[in-house]
Amino acid sequence: MPLQTQLRALDGTIRDAATTAEAVAVPVRSGPEIDPAYADGLAGIFALGAADLLAHEDAKGQPGEIVRAPFRMGDGITELLLFGVGDGSASALRRAGATVARQVRGRGKVIVGGPSEAEDDALAAFAEGLLLASYDFRVGGTARRPGAESISVVAPAPDALERGASIARAVALARDLTNTTSREKCPQWLAERAEELAADAALTVRVRDEAALAAQGFGGLIAVGAGSARPPRLIELAYEPEGAGDGRHIVLVGKGITFDSGGLSLKPNAGMKTMKTDMAGGAVVIAVMSALRELGVPVKVTGLVAAAENMPSGSAMRPGDVIRHYGGTTSEVLNTDAEGRLVLADALAYADAELDPTAVVDIATLTGAAKVALGLRYAALYSTDETLAGDLLGASEGSGESLWRMPLIDEYRQAIDSHVADVANIGRGGFNAGSIIAGLFLREFAGDRPWAHLDVAGPARATTDDAEVTKGATGYGVRLLLRWLTSAN
Repeated sequence: MPLQTQLRALDGTIRDAATTAEAVAVPVRSGPEIDPAYADGLAGIFALGAADLLAHEDAKGQPGEIVRAPFRMGDGITELLLFGVGDGSASALRRAGATVARQVRGRGKVIVGGPSEAEDDALAAFAEGLLLASYDFRVGGTARRPGAESISVVAPAPDALERGASIARAVALARDLTNTTSREKCPQWLAERAEELAADAALTVRVRDEAALAAQGFGGLIAVGAGSARPPRLIELAYEPEGAGDGRHIVLVGKGITFDSGGLSLKPNAGMKTMKTDMAGGAVVIAVMSALRELGVPVKVTGLVAAAENMPSGSAMRPGDVIRHYGGTTSEVLNTDAEGRLVLADALAYADAELDPTAVVDIATLTGAAKVALGLRYAALYSTDETLAGDLLGASEGSGESLWRMPLIDEYRQAIDSHVADVANIGRGGFNAGSIIAGLFLREFAGDRPWAHLDVAGPARATTDDAEVTKGATGYGVRLLLRWLTSAN
C-alpha cells in the first residue's frame, strides 16, 4: 500500500498556517534554542513563552526529544510540539522527523517548521523521517497505526524536501513488496509488480519464465524452484538515461525467494514465520529501479531479481544434487536451505557474461551468521574492489543505513571445495564462518569485475518501531543504494 501521509512544502509563515492545523511542530536546536525563523511566529500565537516551556521541561533540544503544550487558535485548541534537532545533521533530522510523525498519528492536518538552516541532504533526511515513521502495512481493514493525513512543511529548500519524499516512497514500496504475504506473493506476482512499475518509471523489462530459464541454463533458479507449484522467474529491469554514454553500467542483483521453507532441509516452524520477507533484497532492487528517473540518476543501471519459492515436494532439489549454473559452473547442494546463493549465482554469472557491467552489487537476506555477527542495525559488506567498497561505505554514512566491511578470507575458500562439483553450497571443515563462506561462494560467479555483496539478514527486518524504521520489513538498502547511485559522477 502506498504511503498514506501526504507531504508538501508550504509557502508563508507558520503563524498563518497554524490557523487551520490540528498540530504545529517547531524545531529546537541543541542548547536549547527555538529556531530563530519561528520565534516571532510563536510569540504571536503562544501565550506562554516557548523558552520558558523548554526550561520547565528541562529540554536539551536533542533529536528525538519532544515538548508538547496546547494553545488556543480561534475557537479551537491546537497542540504545539517543540522538537529537538540536535546539531542539524542528516541523521539528527531524520530521527527528529520520525519523532514528530509518531507524535502526530491520527491528526488530519499538521504544520511542521523545517529547520531553517538545514543543508539540502539534512532536509531530505527530515522528509524521509516524517514519511517513513508514518508507514503502516495491514491486510484489509483500516490502518492499525494511522499517520497524519497531511504534513505541510515550511521548507527552506522545497526541492530537497521532494527528493526526500521520493526516496521515502521507494523505501515504502520495498516494504510493501516484502510485507505482502506469501499466499499472495510468488515469483510471477513479483514479476507482474515489476512490469507495472516499469511502465511508470521509464524502465524496460524482461521476465524469463521457467521454460526460458531451463533453455538458457539458469540451473540454480530451476533447482531452487523445482519443489514449488509456482515456478521461478528472472526479472530484468533496465534504466538508461539520456546522456549516459560514458560506458558506466551498474548492475544490481537481488535475492527474490518469495517464501523459504528450507526445502527438504526443512526449517523449524519458528524459522519460517518471517520467510515471506526472504525476497527483501529483490524488493529493494525493484524499488531502487523505480526511483532512478525521478531522482535523475546519471548512469545506466540494470536490476536483476532472481525469484523462486523454496518448497519441499517430490520434485524438490535434494541434498547431494549437483546444479549446473548459468555459464557452466557446477555446485553441489549440501543443504537445500542455503538456496539464496544458488539463485544469486545464476544472476551474477549472467551479469558477468552478458551485461558488461562496470560494477555489480548484490543484496540479499543471505545468512543468519551475518545477523549473529552484526545484529539488527548493520549489514555485512563484502567486496573485491576497494573503490567500490569505499563508495558504498560513504553512501552508508549519509543514508542512515549502516554497513560493516567484512573480509573475504582466502584461507576459508577450501571450505566450499567439492569432490563432485566446482563448489559446494555450504562450508565444511570447521571454519564456522557462515556469512564469509556465502560471500566466497558468490565470488566464484561474479567474475573479475568490481563486485560487492550486501548481506542484510539483520537490518532487513525489524521486531519493533524505532525512529524511521517500522516493525516488519524495513526496506533496508533502498536509501543506501540510491544515495550511491545519485552521487555517481
